[in-house]
Amino acid sequence: MKLGLMISTLCIALIGVVGCASKVTQPDEYSGFLQDYGKLQEAKSPSGVEVMRWVDPKLNLRRYTAVYIEPTQFYPQPQATTKIPQATLNGINAYYNEALKRELSKSLPLANGPGPAIIIVRAAITAVSSKAEGLKPYELIPIALVAAAVNTASGGRDEETTLGTEAVFLDGDTNQVVAQVVRKGTGKELENDAQVMKPEDVKNVIDGWASDMHQSYLKLKGK
Repeated sequence: MKLGLMISTLCIALIGVVGCASKVTQPDEYSGFLQDYGKLQEAKSPSGVEVMRWVDPKLNLRRYTAVYIEPTQFYPQPQATTKIPQATLNGINAYYNEALKRELSKSLPLANGPGPAIIIVRAAITAVSSKAEGLKPYELIPIALVAAAVNTASGGRDEETTLGTEAVFLDGDTNQVVAQVVRKGTGKELENDAQVMKPEDVKNVIDGWASDMHQSYLKLKGK
């Protein structure tokens, strides 16, 4: 079999996992957390990551004096497993909330609630499906924490953790959507299928999301 055909066949077999899979969240991976996905367009975040994004062309960030970050959440609510226990899920969610506050407070003062001249951030860790054949049941949980590619050299499996998010930004006065983003990222590799996932395995992904939100604010405000 020719090399090109072999690579193509492998990509088809592993669609939905890291490597051949699209770096951009696909429509069949949308969770339903956002009310409208129709306006999303492929774009690059300030760090150069491919995302799906929409920003109201009339958005004027200079009118906002503070930012209110709603408590982050999982959507839909996942079931804990032996591989990904409830403590890990709780830790991931708590860290996302912490990271958003840390980074977005560099953009604007944090508000205690919505109101006039306040921009609201509503973010969730969202569902993504895996279509790869041969995945074990724990890899089919309804959030984007799934196993990755086959390690053919050792005959075993190296696993990469993947996390997805959807976020909407609202005007605190009118409650109108002014921007939204859908993206995913890859965390640390797990050595084998016996290793339990920890929040630390995806902190780099969450840090990147939060930092990009701050940098996007600076970029849009400067326009």
